Amino acid sequence: MGWIVTEPTLSSQALTIAGRDIQRERRRGEVLWVILPFGAIAMLLIPFGIGIDTPMLRRIGPGLFWVVVLLFGVLVTVRRTAADTDTEQALMLRLGVDPVAELLGRSAASVAMLIGFQLVVGAVTIALYDVDIARWPVLIALVPLVAIGLGLLGTIAGGISGSSGGANLVPFLVAPLAIPLLLAATQSMDGSTPTGGILGWLLLIVVVDIVLAVIGVLTARPLQEIR
Repeated sequence: MGWIVTEPTLSSQALTIAGRDIQRERRRGEVLWVILPFGAIAMLLIPFGIGIDTPMLRRIGPGLFWVVVLLFGVLVTVRRTAADTDTEQALMLRLGVDPVAELLGRSAASVAMLIGFQLVVGAVTIALYDVDIARWPVLIALVPLVAIGLGLLGTIAGGISGSSGGANLVPFLVAPLAIPLLLAATQSMDGSTPTGGILGWLLLIVVVDIVLAVIGVLTARPLQEIR
C-alpha cells in the first residue's frame, strides 16, 4: 500500500509560522518584558507632564491610549523575533513555503501580541485616567480591527524594507500609514461622536484592513524574489 503525500495547505503553513514567531517571543520576551512595560509606563508618566487634572485626563485618555498603541504597536510588529536570518530565509525558500503564508503567519503572530498589548495598556488607561467606560465596549470591535491593520502594515513594511536592506526604516514607513487607523479609533471613542458616526469609523478601519490584506497578498511573492 503506497503512502499518499499531501502538500501543506496555505493555512497550515501560516499557522506554523505564526506559532514559530510566538514561540520565539516566549523565549526572548521582547514584547512581554520590554515593549509592554514601557507602553504602560508611558501612560503612567503622561499625567505628570501635563498635570493631574481629572476632567482633562478623562477627556484625553482615549486619544493618548491610541497614540501609545500606535507608537509601541509599531515596535511589536518590527520586533527582532519577527526577523529571519539569511539562513532561515534560504531554508524557507527551499522548503517551498508560500510567501503569502509567510505574510499571514507573521501578521497573525503580530496581531495576537498587539491584542494583548492593547488589553493591558487599556486597563492601565481606565485605571489612571478615570475614563468614562460607557463607550469602551466599542473596544470589542476596535482592538482586533486595529491589531489586524497594524499587524499587516508592519509585516508589509518589514518585507519592503528587508528587501532593500533598510529594516531600520520600518517605523518611519508604518507610523504615517497608520494615521487612518489612529484617527478612526480615536473618533470611535470620542464621546461627542454619534452612534452612526462610530459605525462609519469602524467601517473605515475594516476597509483599511482589507486594502492592506490585498496589498500584502499581491506583493508577497515579488518581495520574496528580490529579497
